[in-house]
Formats: sequence, C-alpha cells, structure tokens
Amino acid sequence: MKMHTLLVAVAVTAALGGCQRTSFGGLNTQSRPAPLMPAPVGGVQSGQLPPPPTDGTAQFPTAPTAPDNTNTQVASANAPELTREALIGRWSAGTGGTSCDVFLSLTKWTGGYRAASRGCVGDAAAISAWDVQGKQVILSDSSGNQVARLYQSANERYDGSTTSGQPISLSR
Repeated sequence: MKMHTLLVAVAVTAALGGCQRTSFGGLNTQSRPAPLMPAPVGGVQSGQLPPPPTDGTAQFPTAPTAPDNTNTQVASANAPELTREALIGRWSAGTGGTSCDVFLSLTKWTGGYRAASRGCVGDAAAISAWDVQGKQVILSDSSGNQVARLYQSANERYDGSTTSGQPISLSR
C-alpha cells in the first residue's frame, strides 16, 4: 500500500510541476505586446449629388467609325524589318478589351504559316495563319483571308488593327 501511495504522490507532483509558469531572472517569458491605439475616424457626410451638366461637357466622345490610317502609315515607316523566325512561339493577343493566346509556327498553311489561337473572341478567334510581308505581320483565317495587319511597335510587341477596324496587339 505504501508503494501505491508513493507512486500516486510522484504522479501528482509531476503533473502539477508541468503546469507552472517559467520565469528567468524575474522576467515572465509570456509577455504580450502593448495594445494598439485605434485610428481616428472622420465623419461621414450624406446628401444628393448635383445633376450632371446638360451642356454636353459630361458626354463621352463618340467612337470612330473607320480605322485611322494615319497611325498605321507612321508605324509602317518607322517599323523595323521582320524575320519569321523572330515571331515563332506563344504570344499574348489583346483585342476588344480581352486577351488570349496566339501560337505561331513555321508549318506551311493556307495564307502562309500555321497559327492557332486559344481563348480568343471576335476577329482574333479566326486566326489560323500568319506571314510576314515587308515590315508587317499579317494574320489570316483558315481560308487565307486577312484578319489583321500589325507592325512592330516595341521589342516583343506588335500593334495594328483587324480588318473590321478593332485595335489588336501581340506581345510577350
């Protein structure tokens, strides 16, 4: 019986000993950072907004109905000579506020060389061929009909327009 009482006493002492707070040199190791002060909040105002001006100053400009060839002509005069090899690979195409992938290869295809688009909408969805004509990149559909014409505007970037007048870009 004495041995059983001794074992219980040792077990209780060990259990209680593990629950004590440890401190070194009088410092508590479980210190907490000081609380942060709340940020001041300004007042909120409410009321009616004034009506929009009726003199036409708040209206958005109307979109052009025909493509502006002036920028295209300037771009063509300043564009560097192109090589097909520099265009091979994956490009990010931007048109109509969306972006998608266009892949250009050197496999012969109707309208030049094979191209494929992924996730494209509108005119860009029809891209299935491409070629270089002078300083221009010509994108075509599967029948060889031109879809877009682009010029190099920066390193690894080409800008132009589709045959329907939408701006289009290729970049990587």
